[in-house]
Amino acid sequence: MSTPQFWRDPSLPQIELRKVEDGRSVCYAPHTHAQWSMGAITRGESSFACADTQHHMRAGSLVFVNPEWVHVCNPIEDRPWAYYMLYVDAAWLAALRHRLGLSDTAVWQDLAPEVMHAPDTFAAFVRLAEDLLDPTVAVVDKRARLTAFLANLLPQLPALPARQPAPPRLRALAAFLDARCTEEVSLDTLCRHTELSPGHLIRSFKRHFRMTPHAYLINRRIQLGQSELRRGRPIVEAALTAGFADQPHFQRTFKRLLAATPRQYRAPSVDQQE
Repeated sequence: MSTPQFWRDPSLPQIELRKVEDGRSVCYAPHTHAQWSMGAITRGESSFACADTQHHMRAGSLVFVNPEWVHVCNPIEDRPWAYYMLYVDAAWLAALRHRLGLSDTAVWQDLAPEVMHAPDTFAAFVRLAEDLLDPTVAVVDKRARLTAFLANLLPQLPALPARQPAPPRLRALAAFLDARCTEEVSLDTLCRHTELSPGHLIRSFKRHFRMTPHAYLINRRIQLGQSELRRGRPIVEAALTAGFADQPHFQRTFKRLLAATPRQYRAPSVDQQE
């Protein structure tokens, strides 16, 4: 099984790229990203679930995931698959859509579709991913090719109608969890905060956020841990900052949600080894 490769460049902080050449052991738990992301299945097949819809993906398929949408992408019966995944800062992308005249506002709007089968777009995305990974391509050229690719892609991705917001008390609870994600927050505390029974609270929260409150909190911790690792923080410091009691717990949870170890994610080189 191949080691996942991550590419980042301080000169292009708005993007991050992941490459997997053999994903038979790449298994994700349901999770979200703060960024907008798109992926290309370059070989084999996999399953992809997002927004309560299950898709069977094959080589040539493109997937798109809006920020904070719960999703999961996993192998099928140990069949090989390979893919690229590009993560794009949502605020930067919203501003680009606005500059391109595709939106009246620079505020993020969710985009459709979830999947696409478009050979020309697929080939262009693979070329972009290869350019980003190529150390001989200058940063100025990578930036220009990224912008050109997105300028061609974004008109194909219409904005979705605004989602029905969660009830005020659940939005307040999500904000409470965002602010306290590094703390141990008991279910009793959440019930007192919302004045809901445990069962009603969990069912209502999951219906609107597609995660239980506990899963939501853990997902936020992992996002915070990712941010710390991108800054180059040692793994043990990232674990403690993200609210984990120790490094092994952080590593297990990180790998369960993101199908990579913190060491693999933190390493600056695409030739990293565990």
